[in-house]
Amino acid sequence: MNELRELIREIPDFPKPGILFYDITTLLKDPQGLKMTINRMSEGFTGHKHKIDTVIGVEARGFIFAPALAYHIGAGFVPVRKPKKLPGATESISYDLEYGSDTLEIHSDAIQPGQRVLIADDLLATGGTAAAVVKLVEKLGGEVAGLTFLVELNFLNGREKLAGYDIHSLLRYDS
Repeated sequence: MNELRELIREIPDFPKPGILFYDITTLLKDPQGLKMTINRMSEGFTGHKHKIDTVIGVEARGFIFAPALAYHIGAGFVPVRKPKKLPGATESISYDLEYGSDTLEIHSDAIQPGQRVLIADDLLATGGTAAAVVKLVEKLGGEVAGLTFLVELNFLNGREKLAGYDIHSLLRYDS
């Protein structure tokens, strides 16, 4: 995974002092890096035994990975968006952030009962967003087959909010 880690630019003090931002745009523009990322994010979620019906992408950077993963593994793609961005009837969930709260929505008919769902996003930090998406999927009767992330910030303990779920992270940072 070092070749992927080397493609991610680290920007200190962004978006505010004391934060080290992991900029994935440098990885995305590299054809081999992008291909390796999609191949590795889909590992463990291919084949008949692990049949995935739908891949969910979380606004906004999850939209980069989820459609490519869905195509790669032969599944459909469903977006989870900020409020009032989806045209049809929706289910929503509000959840707490470090400083405030947020809301996400999914089309009410996006997931059918019993469908196996893979949730994809760029980053697992505190786990709040991912846990909210898990609740939306389960509210619609879907089965969360797993979650896959490009980057995980171990020091923020996001896995704790996702205990009991199959979580794959390509790159893990300890600080």
